Amino acid sequence: MKLNLRTKNLRRHGLAIALLSCLAAPSALHAKDPIADLQAEAITTGKAEFGHWGPNKDKYSSWTTHSNRLIPVYSFGGNLDQVSGENSVYRSAEGLTKLYGTLPPETLNPQAEYFDQTDVYRLQEMAAAAGKKHIVLFVFDGMDWQTTRAAAIAKSGAVKYDEGRGTGLYIQDYAGTETDFGYCVTSPHNNGTSVSVDKQRVTNPGGKTLGGYDPARGGEFPWSEFPDANYPISAGDDENKHAYTDSSSSATSLTSGIKTYNNAVNVDFAGREALSIARKLQADGFATGAVTSVPISHATPASAYASNVHRGDYQDITRDLLGLPSIFHPGGLPGLDVLIGAGWGETAEKDGGQGENFVPGNKYLTTADQQLADVANGGNYVIAERTAGQPGPDVLNAGVQAAIENKQRLLGYFGASKGHLPFQTADGGYNPVANTGNASSAKAESYSSADIEENVTLSQMTTAALEVLDARSERWWLMIEAGDVDWGNHSNNIDNSIGAVLSGDMAFKTLVDWVDAQDGWEETFVVVTSDHGHYLVLDQPELLAQ
Repeated sequence: MKLNLRTKNLRRHGLAIALLSCLAAPSALHAKDPIADLQAEAITTGKAEFGHWGPNKDKYSSWTTHSNRLIPVYSFGGNLDQVSGENSVYRSAEGLTKLYGTLPPETLNPQAEYFDQTDVYRLQEMAAAAGKKHIVLFVFDGMDWQTTRAAAIAKSGAVKYDEGRGTGLYIQDYAGTETDFGYCVTSPHNNGTSVSVDKQRVTNPGGKTLGGYDPARGGEFPWSEFPDANYPISAGDDENKHAYTDSSSSATSLTSGIKTYNNAVNVDFAGREALSIARKLQADGFATGAVTSVPISHATPASAYASNVHRGDYQDITRDLLGLPSIFHPGGLPGLDVLIGAGWGETAEKDGGQGENFVPGNKYLTTADQQLADVANGGNYVIAERTAGQPGPDVLNAGVQAAIENKQRLLGYFGASKGHLPFQTADGGYNPVANTGNASSAKAESYSSADIEENVTLSQMTTAALEVLDARSERWWLMIEAGDVDWGNHSNNIDNSIGAVLSGDMAFKTLVDWVDAQDGWEETFVVVTSDHGHYLVLDQPELLAQ
């Protein structure tokens, strides 16, 4: 189904529809799939020659969570000069004290080239102050430098770099506008803070482990080997441990510019509300949107707009995103103009993490809230959701057309197993390697033909959001999250991890192609980054180049 858009958009939209049609169908299984073979061997033997996750190089996985690693930042339509190098907050004791609330031990570094994750928020603020009309925060959840390199090697078929920005992916190679590369610290204010979801209060401000970054133990560069293998995971006997972040604390840093405790969504270390860049720009007339390949109220999209003392309060977070009364905002917020993501079909009868007001049914969006949001019932959103027997791109495109023609907002709701979009693997298909029983690797998912046909891709979501936002205002802010990179790394799955990066990279290409078609770089600023690193170590990267 083609949309009847404004005349100036027809040529651009036609190209987009052609791209979406190509992406909608999964590719056939390759006769040779070397990345899948590497994954299968690692699951079977518990070892992998290409690399490992965690501090133990003799074991395929000895850690399944995040790390305090420096992560890459790419800018387009502007540079990083105002926050990096001599302007780095890590060169200033006063700046660090203000940032963390105290001067973290072993963190001041007069030679720091890296900056802080909160500076990504400031870059967006500065772009708006400079008159940029289109601001995009593109987050590859869980994609550190090593994960990026693995995907670049697999895509290019060669090991072309061992430091720096690198080459092989669109995010590395696109040069259609001014672009820059840097890296930042992701450490939170603290880990170990306790909260009451029902009362929306922090019960022990300060937590157990404070944040900071010691380059002598973590490395001066994202590509550095860890001088202290235990440091990035807050392990060992060292009394000067630094906390490593979760996705909600780090996303809050990206969107609200503050350090906070792990599990916080746009609240500070004491539970006080912090306004996200989207809410500030919305108050100034910007349209706002968020798209994600994972559930709509997971940590990163939640931090685009909502506030909550705990990231697991999914239904209330969705209420904030849609402008409905929530536990944190009983009077409701204005709501995002566009929200497209996953979570469809994921139900639960109980969920203690969501507090006393949890409603059995869909874990992320209650039936009652969906009905309140629906324009058919007097709400503010055209709803395009996964529909049995209907191609996902057609459903989404129809929603886009209706939202634009009737000057309404758009909620896109899709998903497969566990609420996320089908995982793309490194070969471009949707065929995760089966787990034969290794406890270090999550059970592989399988998808029906309906799961593939009735869903959409992150690229398609991106195009839909751009079209609706551009129709609603000449000024807009958009978050795009490739959330499944994190899921691939959590499950120690190199095939899923690379596939997720490549899927997100295609969504980035969709974005910049859209800007190029508009001749819009003078008015656009895009920052691409991650929320945190994992602990992937590439021992023989050439094995990924087969």
